[in-house]
Amino acid sequence: MPPVDKLLLEEALQDSPQTRSLLSVFEEDAGTLTEYTNQLLQAMQRVYGAQNEMSIATQQLSKQLLAYEKQNFALSKGDDEVISTLQRFARVVNELNSLHTELAKQVADTMIFPMIQFRERDLTEVSTLKDLFLLATNEHDVAMAKYSKLPKRRENEKLKAEVVAEVATARRRQHQCSLQYFCALNALQYRKRVAMLDPLLGFTQGQINFFKMGVEMFSKKLEEFLSSVATMVQSIQGQLDEEAESMRLVQQELLLANESIYIPDSNTTTSKPANRNLLQKAGYLNIRNKTGLVSTSWERLYFFTQGGNLMCQPRGAVAGGLIMDLDNCSVMAVDCEDRRYCFQITSPSGKMSIILQAEGKQEYEEWICTINNISRQIYLTDNPEATAIRLNQTAVEAVTPMSTFQKKHESLRPETAEHESTEAVSRDQCLTDAPESTDPLVIPGTPIQFDLCSTSEDFDYNKSVSRRLNPFGESDHDKAATSKDLLLHQEFTVRFLGSIEARTDQNDELIYETMRQVLAARAIHNVFRMTEFQMIVSSRELRFTDPQTQVKKASFALSDVTLYTTHQDNKRLIGFVARASDVQAERKTLLNCCIFETNDDGVKICAIIDLARKINQAEKDPETLALLMKSLKLSADGKFLLLSQQMDKEEAEEGFESEA
Repeated sequence: MPPVDKLLLEEALQDSPQTRSLLSVFEEDAGTLTEYTNQLLQAMQRVYGAQNEMSIATQQLSKQLLAYEKQNFALSKGDDEVISTLQRFARVVNELNSLHTELAKQVADTMIFPMIQFRERDLTEVSTLKDLFLLATNEHDVAMAKYSKLPKRRENEKLKAEVVAEVATARRRQHQCSLQYFCALNALQYRKRVAMLDPLLGFTQGQINFFKMGVEMFSKKLEEFLSSVATMVQSIQGQLDEEAESMRLVQQELLLANESIYIPDSNTTTSKPANRNLLQKAGYLNIRNKTGLVSTSWERLYFFTQGGNLMCQPRGAVAGGLIMDLDNCSVMAVDCEDRRYCFQITSPSGKMSIILQAEGKQEYEEWICTINNISRQIYLTDNPEATAIRLNQTAVEAVTPMSTFQKKHESLRPETAEHESTEAVSRDQCLTDAPESTDPLVIPGTPIQFDLCSTSEDFDYNKSVSRRLNPFGESDHDKAATSKDLLLHQEFTVRFLGSIEARTDQNDELIYETMRQVLAARAIHNVFRMTEFQMIVSSRELRFTDPQTQVKKASFALSDVTLYTTHQDNKRLIGFVARASDVQAERKTLLNCCIFETNDDGVKICAIIDLARKINQAEKDPETLALLMKSLKLSADGKFLLLSQQMDKEEAEEGFESEA
């Protein structure tokens, strides 16, 4: 016999949409089997009724044949032969009646009773277990909804313990019901074959025994066939017994597992740490949906990653649907409606974002790490798993300062071949003879700051003491600065990643090394939160304000901004080096390298900062400023606008240098 399809008992606890989809196929098969069994039983009952009617009819016929002798016929001469003949026929019919009675009894015992037993015991058991499974599933969903609404700020330990116990009890009950339901459906695949073959085997054997009493109409070949059918039924019954024992052992082993698998957000010491090298992730998450202008609702759905996409599959759906493209996206932890373990995924353009809630801390960290890995497009490499492990290992090593950024890359280069050209050898000798700098770009042991602090003292071009005008952070010189007609005023939305104290600001390698260490430190220490600022580039300063309240958080004079550039590969990462305006006499000049993430083009921001520095320098000389204004276009209110298609940037710079 070919093997039958089975439901995996190990997937009963996960209750994924794939398992539910396969379960629906088994349920559909069980429903079809129930309908067919009822129709087949009706046909068998008609056969039994006909056979029983045949037995009653032959009995009445025998009585009627014997009653012929008792009839008072007016013309009864010559009836003695007829009477004896009829009595002989009556005995034959009576013998046939006994055979039909025995056949009707065999049909009832071997055909009708097994089919009724299969319908009332097996099919009814499956239907009952289905109702219990649905009831347990609904109770688990209600318990999970109550658990998801636990407050984070004012946490009640007693209430939390009660809710957690309720979730564990509901999950255990659902697991037990699902295991029993899956076992019944698996066993039904064997029992339906036995239920179809065994009644027909009994019916046919009864008919053969009936006809063997009078006429040998059946050949030995048919007897061998029926014998093989009986052997096959016994074989299926043996397989059913083995499978039932195997399922019983697996069910017992699964039920004896650790109780922590039923408890959400388990904080036990035996819980495994979060895996940071994942490139695929699947599981249930709560997603926030807007139901009105200000009202929202949460829905628990099954999410999974497929390549570079985040997919969602509702329970009962055949396939999942696309939610968001994760390539170059950003993910960060957020506080949302006093719920725990919430994180936000934002598209590269910043126009689309979703907020999700994980069940526990481990799931929360693994989802963020997985989306972060997918955002870096590691899955497109030849060996994604090894690449993810290598990058995370590099991130662990990145918190240890190195001598120089160039020295690290030189150590990773392959050795030079002996048959290099003379020109390459001479170039290597020049590099060897040059004195190697032993000072690291980043000061060793310097902590990474994840809060933005201005290294420059807030400056006042009017040389007057600032006085606060209102509780939103405005001061005299802020208002005076905004009231003047500045030649440059550009705004960008940025998110602060971190900053490190540096030794030098001579090349861009400092910013690249700082980006590497900041991103590595965030990945290692689970720092997922990023503060969003409004970055204002003017002809005098770089100012960072709160986008909601417009309160100034930090500012840097353009004269103190000595270096700025973007990442070589990711143009959304930008960094600059700022110098302190008043440092202590016993210390060297303080340099601070700040790293930001922006939704705009980082090259454009660097170009705006470069132009602002030129304007800042030109403001000291009116003639130079007038020459610079020839390459710029002024709007009606005096704000700055670049010449979009009227003058090439390189020609403008060459003209400015020649005029100067």
